[in-house]
Amino acid sequence: MAEPIIVERTDAGVAWVTLNRPEARNALSKAVNLELARLARELSGDRTVRAVVLTGAGDKVFCAGADLKERKGVPAAESGPYIDAISGAIEAWARIAKPVVCAMNGSAYGGGLELALACDFRIGVVGAEVGLTEVRLGIMPGAGGTQRLPRLIGVAAAKEMILLGRRVSAERAASLGLMLAVVPPAELRAAVDGVLAELAACAPRSVALAKAAIERGSDVVLDEGLRIERQCYDVTLFSADRDEGLLAFAEKRPPRFTGR
Repeated sequence: MAEPIIVERTDAGVAWVTLNRPEARNALSKAVNLELARLARELSGDRTVRAVVLTGAGDKVFCAGADLKERKGVPAAESGPYIDAISGAIEAWARIAKPVVCAMNGSAYGGGLELALACDFRIGVVGAEVGLTEVRLGIMPGAGGTQRLPRLIGVAAAKEMILLGRRVSAERAASLGLMLAVVPPAELRAAVDGVLAELAACAPRSVALAKAAIERGSDVVLDEGLRIERQCYDVTLFSADRDEGLLAFAEKRPPRFTGR
């Protein structure tokens, strides 16, 4: 039996994580969610990993969301462990302390879109669509969708997608700010590599601290957000990478950052 999740590490310090259940539209079973959470914690703490890419096997669906076949017949009173597993996995991915790119090789629905929303960047393919359609199944998004989507694209557009259960094209998603870019499927890897190359030119610690400042400051008042920003900034101020960046600028050469 094929591994449900494949992890490949490159010499450039990138970990490619692939949801490998194309026969199930890369649905999130309980076992997959537990492994996703474990991987998120592992990759977050791995100093050899500078960036993470999450994608799916196949050419039609990135992730269809929760594995409804697995949950079929499970009484509502006993569904807690399934909900906890998917919520835990998505929250773990949101907390990875380094940049995460979601290479959306196809459509994403429900928990699949919620997982993509937990990443820092999303690049989609032409012909794909996304949606939080849970209200059409008698439930609602419960793994961050009602919170992360409005913060990303605004309340009005989020209500359109969530309250009406609408699916939108990748192109519309990009126009709303949900996706960084939409490219033909054959160009997805190149588009992701382009973003990774830009990240590689930046100081890893600076990127991680800037991400932390954004995440921690997004839900507090401005004064508190500015305090968090300064706190993170001060860490970079006394780093080896800061000294290297200034030296490289003076010497008119690309910096050689080490993450220290």
